[in-house]
Order: sequence, then structure tokens, then C-alpha cells
Amino acid sequence: MPKIEKNSIKKNFLMNVLLTLSTFIFPLITFPYVSRVLTPIGTGKVAMATSFVQYFVMFAMLGIPTYGIRAVAKVRDNREKLSKTVHELLIISAVMSVVAYVILLICIPTIPRIAAEKPLYYIMSANILLNCLGMEWMYKGLEQYTYITVRSIIFKFIALVLMFVFIHNQSDYLWYGITSVVASSLSYVLNFYNAKKYIDIKWLGNYDFKPHLKSVAIFFAMAIATTVYTHLDTVMLGFMTTDADLGYYNAAVKIKTVLVSLVTSLGAVLLPRASYYVETNKMKEFRIISAKALDFVFVAAIPVTVFFVYFARQCIMLLSGDAYMGSIQPMQILMPTTLFIGITNILGIQILVPLGKEKAVLQSEIVGAVVDLVLNFMLIPKFASSGAAIGTLVAELCVLIYQNVVLWKVVKPMLKDISYLKILVATAISLAATFWIPALGLRSFFTLGIAAVMFFGIYLGYLWIRKEPIAVEAIHFVLRKLKRSESTT
Repeated sequence: MPKIEKNSIKKNFLMNVLLTLSTFIFPLITFPYVSRVLTPIGTGKVAMATSFVQYFVMFAMLGIPTYGIRAVAKVRDNREKLSKTVHELLIISAVMSVVAYVILLICIPTIPRIAAEKPLYYIMSANILLNCLGMEWMYKGLEQYTYITVRSIIFKFIALVLMFVFIHNQSDYLWYGITSVVASSLSYVLNFYNAKKYIDIKWLGNYDFKPHLKSVAIFFAMAIATTVYTHLDTVMLGFMTTDADLGYYNAAVKIKTVLVSLVTSLGAVLLPRASYYVETNKMKEFRIISAKALDFVFVAAIPVTVFFVYFARQCIMLLSGDAYMGSIQPMQILMPTTLFIGITNILGIQILVPLGKEKAVLQSEIVGAVVDLVLNFMLIPKFASSGAAIGTLVAELCVLIYQNVVLWKVVKPMLKDISYLKILVATAISLAATFWIPALGLRSFFTLGIAAVMFFGIYLGYLWIRKEPIAVEAIHFVLRKLKRSESTT
């Protein structure tokens, strides 16, 4: 692999980590305030609306967010082909967005549970239009992660200001919906405006949609299956339990989502590069980055899972307060999915998709969706948010098992090189060194802060001493960046 490509991947990874950290810092600042002001009932209403509307966003996008990355990566060196490809996918998405809006506008006033909160659902529906205009898949396919990161951080800051200005009591949950849209999707307007830097804006004509339709259909089916078992628990909780139960579950899911984003940050930036390697028949490079990505997931996910299972109470207390004690058990149940999703993200999105084996990914996600649906029906009525968490945990495990079976010959050599013993010993030593900290009776902020510094400091120190490849490479990379920044000041 040429040196410039290695640096590019590392830079993209760094940008994606910064993006993930901003995603972590944003709720770290806002959710303690919002959860206390709105209470579990208010946050539960917004969580329900977000998950319900997400089904329509998924329908409007037709799997293009994943397929588009691969399609753009293949033609990124030819502006004419790139423009034509982006236009075709944007037209498909625009047509489906209109259809999604029509269906949603019929559902909102006719479903009693939804009609009770019509203004909130109308606000959240803006995500359909913004996701269509955003063409985020084009920027990811072109590996423009610096732009994506800076733009996202700016709009999160704007949402942060709006949140503190307009949310003051429990009835202000509509403003929470607005700020959620601003933080997650409003920046896509800039994407549409800046697209002229990379593609021709004028009408090109002679569009050919057929080459996309088969792949888009498969990716759409994948999106359906994924959306079903990632949002089904929230929607089913909304219809089968109370807004308070939704609020408990939402707090646990928010934490899990941030941690999953951190663990999958490397895989996310490698998809366009992996697709490019497969397209140019550079299979050796493809295997190398896939093996590194898997190693990174194990190194990152195992300690994160253990730490947040043990310190779940302090984490919930810090982010949400006493009113959310019902979130602790669901959070502990959900934490292992950080590892499961991290691995399937690499196996499915980075290995199976670039190799053109989308059907296998689809099949695994259908298995997960069916398992989640069945377990939710069985467990939610009795265990509420904890039942939904169990359903999600088992569903993600089933997806992992299925993809491992399909890819076993490909993955087996990669798995042999992972330093399991070093990772597990490092995690055990770190937990042994910090398990006593809650007994000090400090406030949650100080307990988590001290524990995190000690736990992850000891963990990385042990891996550094034992020369675990990914940990050593990551530490060296950070140290080089720090030295360069010092030399320029």
C-alpha cells in the first residue's frame, strides 16, 4: 500500500474518531440537562417519534447510504461518471422521499398513539428531506471525513445553544425534537450546496437507473432488516408500555450507540477504501486493512464493554440522574452488543459488501430482525425495557454467528492474529485496579473520571508493554501527531 494511502486512512480514522467524540460529548453535555428537565416521559416521546420516523427515512433512502459509498468509490477518479452516478442515486432517493412523506402524512393523523403528538412527528419528518438532500454517502465514498467532521461539530454546537436557550420545562420536548434534527441532519443542507465541488450540478440526461436497481433493492432490504431490529424495540416499547419505560430504554441506548460508534469508527472509514481495493483487484491490501479493523474492534470493544457494565450506575447517574435508575439494567444487558456490532460491522459492511455478497448480509439481518421481533413480543410485556434489551442482545449475537459461518474461511486466518489473551488479561487487570472506586462514595462525575483514567490507562499501558500491534500503532500515531503540533507552535 503506498504511503500516502496509509496516511490517508489514518487521517480519515482520526477525523472519524473526532466525529465520534463529538457525538459522545454532545449528549454528555446535553442529556444530563435534558433528561432532568423533560423527565423520562418527555425523552421517551422524542425517542418514540425518532424511531417511528426512522422507518420512513429508511424507506426514502432505499439502502443508498451504504450502496452509494461503494458506487461512488468505484468512480471517484472520473468526474463525469461520478456526476452521473450521484445524479441517478439522488433522483431515486428524491422520488422515494416523496412517497415516504405521503405515507407518513397519512399515518400521523390516523394512528391514535401518533396523532396524540402530531407536532412532534411533523418536526421529526424533516429528517426525510434532509437525508435525501445530504448525499452523505457521496462524501464518505470520496473519503471527505475532515469536511464531514468539521461540519457536524459546528451544527452540534448550534443545537447545543438552541437546547439551553429553549428547553426549560417538561413541556419543551418539541424543542428537543427540533434540536435533535439540527444536530443530526440540518448540516446536510451544506452537503447539497457544496456538492458542486465534486460533481456537475447541471442536468446531464441519458440517466440509466437499471445498473443501480438490483443492488439498491438488496441494500434496501438490508436497511429494512437493520432498521427493524435496531428501532423495533423502541417502537414496540412505545406501543406496549409507557413513555417512562421508553425514557429508561432511550437513556441506555444513547450510551450504547455512542460506544458502538467509537468501536466501529475505523470500519466506517475503510468501506470506500475496501471497495476501491476490490474494484482494482488489490486483494492483499484488502485483506490487510480488514484484519487490522477486526483487531481494532477487539482491542477497543472488550474493555469498553466491561467498563460500562461495571460502572453502569455511575454512568446513568451522571448523564440522566436519579429518575433514570430504571436504565441501569437495560444498559448492562446492551453493553456486549458493542463487541457484537463492532465485529459484524467489519464482517458485513467491510468484507461482504465490497466483495459483492450483500445477500449474505441481508440474510443475517433478517435472522436478527426475526429473533428480535419474537423475543420482544415475549419479553417486553413482562420485563419492559430490560426485555427489549435482551431481544436486541440476542438478535445481534445471531447476526454475528450467521456472518461468521458464511465468512469462516476468510475470517479464520484474520482471527488467529488477534491477541485475545493480552486483551483479556489487560482488561482483567484494569478492572481489578478500579473495582473499589465506587466504594469511595464520590459523586458520579469523579467516580467515572478517576475510574476511566485508571482503567484505560492501565489497559493501554499493559498492551504497550506486551507490544500488542494495534495498540502500539495507535499510540505511536498519536505521539507523532503531538510532536508535529508542538513543532509547528
